[in-house]
Amino acid sequence: MSHVYKTQIFAHRGANREAAENTQAAFDAALNYAIDGIETDVQLSRDDVTVLWHDDKLEKIGHPDKHVDDFEYAQLQEMNVANHFFANASPESFFQLQSFLDRYRERCRLLLEIKCYEGELPERQKIKVQQTLSMVGAVTGNEIMVSSFHLPSLIYARECSPDFLIVYNFEPEQNLAKAKEALAAHSFLHGLCVHISTLDAAMVQLLRDQNKHIAVYTCNSEEEINTALQLGVDILITDFPQKALQLRDH
Repeated sequence: MSHVYKTQIFAHRGANREAAENTQAAFDAALNYAIDGIETDVQLSRDDVTVLWHDDKLEKIGHPDKHVDDFEYAQLQEMNVANHFFANASPESFFQLQSFLDRYRERCRLLLEIKCYEGELPERQKIKVQQTLSMVGAVTGNEIMVSSFHLPSLIYARECSPDFLIVYNFEPEQNLAKAKEALAAHSFLHGLCVHISTLDAAMVQLLRDQNKHIAVYTCNSEEEINTALQLGVDILITDFPQKALQLRDH
């Protein structure tokens, strides 16, 4: 497995400081810059439609006690997601994963984070994994990866599609020792995506020694971006892709 020696810049939920996160407007805005990839989040409606949404609940759009799967897809389509982020935004609702893949997979690399909220039924999570992998289909390179903080989802993804590139997302409290444990127990992992607060030379060296990739989230300040660049991570995920590109390419 060869590594990317020039850090790649991934827009976090699109250019989410310019348009509502995980909407077409945000993804299109990100592609106004010379980004390498887009990171987004996959969830499931009550009637099993895969859509893009980050949070466990829908508080950002006025439903603080509801999950995505409390609603049918048709009901989700009636919600104006964009307006809750930017008052003057053109109306946009939940973006389907299939539409996202159709529009962007040929334009940049994609990192699809499969979400799982506490208490979500395992069988529902499996449907989400199955649909994501099925929609992506066969991949011949590293243009599309899946990730999750939910390790059972990744193990199941491996069972469904052994050749898929699978990245384990680490919480901020998961340290170097946890990284060693995870890599020892799950050799199929393509790499880890760690929080910027836990990124250091030892973490990078661990991944390099095992011929794995390392991504880091979410690098927004100049200091965070420069730290990730100086340590030579493979993927830098940021809310400010234009800033990261300037610092990388100056």
